[in-house]
This record gives sequence, C-alpha cells and structure tokens, in this order.
Amino acid sequence: MRVRVEAAREAFTRLYGPGEVRLFFAPGRVNLIGEHTDYTGGYVFPAALTLGTWAALRPRKDGVFRLVSTRFAKGARFTRNEVRFRREEGWANFPKGMIRELAESGARLPGADILYFGDLPPGAGLSSSASLGLVTGVALSALEDRKPTMLDLIQMVRRAENRFIGVQCGIMDPFASGMGKAGHAILLHCRRLEYHHVPLNLGDYRLLIIHTNKARDLAESKYNERRRECREGFHQLRQQLPEATDLGGVGEEAWQEAQDAVKSPRLRKRLAHVITENARVLQSEQALKAGDLHRFGELMKASHRSLRENYEVTGRELDALFDAAIQVPGCIGARMTGAGFGGCTVNLVHREAVKSFRQRVGEQYFAETGRQAVFHATAIGDGAREIREGEEREWQCW
Repeated sequence: MRVRVEAAREAFTRLYGPGEVRLFFAPGRVNLIGEHTDYTGGYVFPAALTLGTWAALRPRKDGVFRLVSTRFAKGARFTRNEVRFRREEGWANFPKGMIRELAESGARLPGADILYFGDLPPGAGLSSSASLGLVTGVALSALEDRKPTMLDLIQMVRRAENRFIGVQCGIMDPFASGMGKAGHAILLHCRRLEYHHVPLNLGDYRLLIIHTNKARDLAESKYNERRRECREGFHQLRQQLPEATDLGGVGEEAWQEAQDAVKSPRLRKRLAHVITENARVLQSEQALKAGDLHRFGELMKASHRSLRENYEVTGRELDALFDAAIQVPGCIGARMTGAGFGGCTVNLVHREAVKSFRQRVGEQYFAETGRQAVFHATAIGDGAREIREGEEREWQCW
C-alpha cells in the first residue's frame, strides 16, 4: 500500500492524539562495491537509497519516550534514565541505543512520542538498522538547543550498534545514510573519514536490488567472527609489514610479498579478499569516471566471487541470484551487497532487459531455492533530514 506523508501524520494523531507532528527521514543504502572493508579501515562505495525509515515525532516534557512501529506489534516505553537493552523489545533497541548515545553527549532529551514507518525490508542488507538509528538521532537532535553535527550523529549510530546492540559494524552504513546525495555514490575511506561524491551516470543501465527473501541477523551471524579473523590475520601480517597501521592500508603489491607471514590458509583468504576488494573500489571509481560501465560491472562480479571464495559470506541464496543474473543478456554486473549470510544482491541491467531479467532470474532462483525473489527498483537519493510541510513524498509502509 502506498502511503503519503499526510497519511503518516494522520496515523500518528490516531495513536497519540492531536497536536503538532514533525517528520524525519533517513535512507537505507546500497553498497555498490567494497564489502567487509569498512571495519578494516579501507574504502567503500555506497549510495543512499530513496527507500528508508521515517519517524513521526512529537516532543514531551516529562522525559518519557514512547516508541511504536507500524510493522511490529510490540513497542517500548521508558524514561531517559531507564534506557536499557531488552532483548524482548527487538527493533526498539536500535533507537534506544541512539538515545543512550545522545544522553552521554549531553543532550537534555525532554522525551518524545515517536511512530516509525518505512519501506526497507528488515534483514535485507540495505542498512535498515542504521537508518532506524539515524532517523532517531536526527529527529531528537532537532529538539535540542545545541545540535550535534551529522558526522557526530553518524558516529553515535556506530557506537550504539557496537556497544548497545553488540554488533561490531563499521562506519559505512550510517555514513551513507547521513551523507547521501541524489544521483551520486560516496567514495569513503573508513579510517580517515575522507570522502567525496561520485556521479552515477548509468545511461541506459539501471540498478536493480534483489532480496533473497532470506533475512539475516548480524548479531547472530558470523559477522563478528570475520572481524576477529581479520584482526588475527593482520597481527600475523605485521611481522612482515611492521609499518602497516591497519589492514585497509595494505596494497596488493605489499600483500603479494608478505602474505606468507599469515600461516593459516583460512586467514590468508580473509585478508586476500579485503586487500583486493579495496583495489576494486578504487578501480570502480575510475571506471565510472571514464564512463566504462562494462568494466565496473566486471569489478562487481569479481567482488562477489571473492566474497564467495575468500570471505565465505554469500551462501546458497545469494549465489543462486548471482549465478542466475550473470546469465541474462543485458546484465553486465551483479554482486551481493551488505554483510552477506542472506540479504540482497545489486545488479546493473540494461533498461530494455529489465523485464526479461526479472522473469528469468525469478524463475531460476525459485527453482533452485524454493524462495520467491523480491525485486526493488530504487533511485539514489539524499541523506537523512527533516521532511518539511508540503513535501509530497510517497513510500511503502512497513
């Protein structure tokens, strides 16, 4: 069902009563290339989507927070002095973690009634959790006299997921959600937080996101295990490269000369993916600047193969989508996006082939997995912000 902004205000009023309502939005993101490189201090190449999370908000004066989502039956009610992780509250822990971060930064937090909406499928690898945390931060900071910067909020989102939720994610997801620019990707160096926007001039090609219909929960996955493997492998690598400060700063040439210092074949594969993936990100920027979409597409495919063979985070469903996609004429690029273990692929498909691509990939994927693939056609949009009065935007309600 398509729902307009005014309908969101009406839903909020039915739930919390009449009065002023403010709306805020934080997009999800698709990472075009550069997977599992953010927490190792390397390069990523994400873009903000026009899909995301909305928060309808009304401030209170008693320090009480009431959180409700149109998707989930269970909400949360607590005071600013009672912000604790409760597993039974599920999704609400993400905004609660952000509230904790705001409190520690010195925000006065007068309390608020908040109703969350959105069109990002949870567990799809499109950064629904970072979107949820950031929209909370943008909304609540609008009530403060001393407002944090967007970069401050981005870093709070990461800390909230690391410390409050217990997922050792990197900076990429909230950064893309906060710093997105319509029609552009972001080339970001995750350790230095240096970035610039790169125009996405795709011509006759379209980006299509396909959800495996298999959700994945990072806190319950092998995500943290991969981080530990990278730390362990880098510790061994530094025996040959003592000047290296992080894995993201190791180039391919240095890796070729020093890789024997990593004794475990498993750890050597993990590091090989990260180092070659960093190189693919930089090569992708150059390919796009040169207008060489076919080269960019080949780099996307090489990324997926490395994630499958070296990092081992794809799995049956993502590989089935990838293998089906690259067989369809008109598809020049495909790869998993997000942390893996389920979630989505991103595909570069000629506009005239989109219909046949959806049919053929959907049929082959169902035949191999018994699951229905979900196709998302989305544009590249702007970052987190307040939705002003009169902005007529349509979105898919959770």
